[in-house]
Amino acid sequence: MQIVNYTNQLKIELDRLKELFNQGNPPTDRRDKDFFEMVKNNTDPIYELLAKWEELALSIIKESKISVHPNQIVSTRENMELLLMHSYYIDVRRRRYMELYKSVLYVFDQLLRAVEDMN
Repeated sequence: MQIVNYTNQLKIELDRLKELFNQGNPPTDRRDKDFFEMVKNNTDPIYELLAKWEELALSIIKESKISVHPNQIVSTRENMELLLMHSYYIDVRRRRYMELYKSVLYVFDQLLRAVEDMN
């Protein structure tokens, strides 16, 4: 099922972002155009995947009445987008970062379990 593939890909990206955050190499100049271009090139595919994931997840929830609320999907997308930026710019405390990380991971796992139970 496509939603499972999307979710697993996003989980891989989530772990990669966490590693990037843990390395703790913020840019020396937040206005550095080269750094911005590098971040943009690295994150655009993830943003696209996230948009597809959200659309598909919301349609599955609407059709199947699984145990994930639509607001959780929307919030997860927003939180993942925050993690994308915080991972590169290292502009948030570790505790806050980990709260976002765990929240996103929880919904990804919850959705995977719900889809698995549906089959």
